[in-house]
Amino acid sequence: MSIEMHTQRASSRGGDPKRSPARDLRIDAGTVEIGLNAAIVAVADNEPVALVVREEADASGATDGLPFGPFTPRDHRTLESGLRSWVNEQAGLDLGYVEQLYTFGDRGRHAEDDDTAPHVVSIGYLALTRVNDMRELQRGSWHSWYQYFPWEDWRKGRPPILDGAVLPRLREWAERPQRPGAPPRPILRTDRVRICFGVDGAMWDEEKVLERYELLYEAGLVGEALRDRPEFTPAAMTEEPLGSGMRFDHRRILATAIGRVRAKIKYRPVIFELMPDEFTLFELQRTVEAILGPHLHKQNFRRLVESAGLVEATGEVRTRTGGRPAKLFRFRREVLLERPAPGVRVKANRI
Repeated sequence: MSIEMHTQRASSRGGDPKRSPARDLRIDAGTVEIGLNAAIVAVADNEPVALVVREEADASGATDGLPFGPFTPRDHRTLESGLRSWVNEQAGLDLGYVEQLYTFGDRGRHAEDDDTAPHVVSIGYLALTRVNDMRELQRGSWHSWYQYFPWEDWRKGRPPILDGAVLPRLREWAERPQRPGAPPRPILRTDRVRICFGVDGAMWDEEKVLERYELLYEAGLVGEALRDRPEFTPAAMTEEPLGSGMRFDHRRILATAIGRVRAKIKYRPVIFELMPDEFTLFELQRTVEAILGPHLHKQNFRRLVESAGLVEATGEVRTRTGGRPAKLFRFRREVLLERPAPGVRVKANRI
């Protein structure tokens, strides 16, 4: 598979774009470590989960983080082989679908109190696994990704946290004057809130997971901002940060992974990487809903999946307690040769 590399843009948390690359190499030679972060995703009991490891609390009190390991050129021929190797060694998982996300290299992302440790540049990956592959883990545990992003879960309608906590605090922040020295932005804060969170006439876009998290970070409404940015001191905060925090920039990496898989299932059949070999259409719908967030119309979903040629009946049925037997289906692999973008192009029903 091709590996798509992205250069991390400079930000208030990152490096200075005016610095000379040659000067960077001279100063940082021998002090940069290459790490591999894995956002390993599955769906268990109709809940989207990510593999989380717990370490000592950081300065914000966060203990949860994504699996992480070093890239060792002497032992690993490629970045992906290194990722697969240490995930298998540390967690006992044999990864199936793996896709590179982004390169995360902002200064301070792994900073300690004295900031003397080597700078860590991490290559983030999205990995998908099936429930039947979720054997007893050697390390880590599975956590719903909505624990970290509760405003993303629309399966029971509009999340109460949006109107109860997120939007009032964002709108109050948007009306404040820009702090001195803040980088100028081409879009007003109020418009960014409207676009990212689908309010005041804008539509909610389930793929904008990272954009929403970064806006909350900029506004100082997540615990990572209290840890990273001196202008947001805990004493100045009158309300609890939103969602469970993660160590370093791991919540940002997980947000990137969620946005990627939400987009990917619409034009590639990666949703079947999360399904058993045989499944009912109801189970497939619940898995798609778990990933995307909103509830889907049952009959429209079934017509879409069947008309797109994504599945085929196995001829078997599954008997359900108190209900009619349900037909079993499997992924129809021939669709990969028939269509350039064989994804689940669903249209969400939002309340």
